[in-house]
Amino acid sequence: MKALVISGGGSKGAFAGGVAQYLIQELKRDYQLFIGTSTGSLLVSHLALNNIKKIKSVYTSVNNDSIFNVCPFIIKEKHGTQNIAINHLNVLINFFRGSKTFGESYNLKKLIQNTLTEDEFMYLKNSTKDIVVTVSNLSLNHVEYKCLRDFDYEEFVDWIWISCNYTPFMTLVKKSGCEYADGGLGSMVPIEEAISRGATEIDAIILQTEVTQFNRMPSKNAFSLLTNMFAFMLDRIESQNIKIGKYVASHNGAIINFYYAPTVLTTNSLIFNKEKMTKWWESGYNFAKTKNKEISTLEN
Repeated sequence: MKALVISGGGSKGAFAGGVAQYLIQELKRDYQLFIGTSTGSLLVSHLALNNIKKIKSVYTSVNNDSIFNVCPFIIKEKHGTQNIAINHLNVLINFFRGSKTFGESYNLKKLIQNTLTEDEFMYLKNSTKDIVVTVSNLSLNHVEYKCLRDFDYEEFVDWIWISCNYTPFMTLVKKSGCEYADGGLGSMVPIEEAISRGATEIDAIILQTEVTQFNRMPSKNAFSLLTNMFAFMLDRIESQNIKIGKYVASHNGAIINFYYAPTVLTTNSLIFNKEKMTKWWESGYNFAKTKNKEISTLEN
């Protein structure tokens, strides 16, 4: 069984979309299983539908207002580099409202509802494909994988949204008596889960470089420090997920084809810049094209 696994990575998901477009449209990969974490969870339903034009339109037009109804930071650009600083007013208002997070991401939930229709959901539910998203259950301290066929439309939209909620900057969701957050906090690259569900060949799109190519710039403020700390932790989680995935694959006879980002796309994936994301989508497509040409040349 062929599976497509897409890691978390915020705005860098545009690159994953480009890679997946080439694999599905040009190489005609017929995946039976689609598993995504965070931004990957936004992509997988549309990729399973082969509705790439629609999801590409979203990823190349979205901005921070499309994600946040309460944005906890402001973006400052200096010497061509974008940094974030705390939006004191929004954060204070959010705390006065009783929120446990700096910002709120209900606009993202609306975007998911407007992008994935109930008819499309029912089509997938009646198909033979499995679509799975990753969420972190903070109350029970474990990772959960939510399969589309197990839920109704509203519930699955919630799970997609939850998978993307990068707390404490985005909404913390309470569901079934538990607090849930971004799936990447527990499993950035769910290769092991794909194998446990029967995958024998996996295309894994990883939204970071295979080898660390930069040292982070010094933190400018408390928010900058917090995002750097979370980025460090998520990078470590991703590295461990890949190592475990390789180990499990070797013991189950599964093949993994890795598609790492060839360059550092951004050092802050919470910044959604439609011009940059448009370029990342195209670079993802071209990267997959080049990589597969190189593989064909070596095989011949």
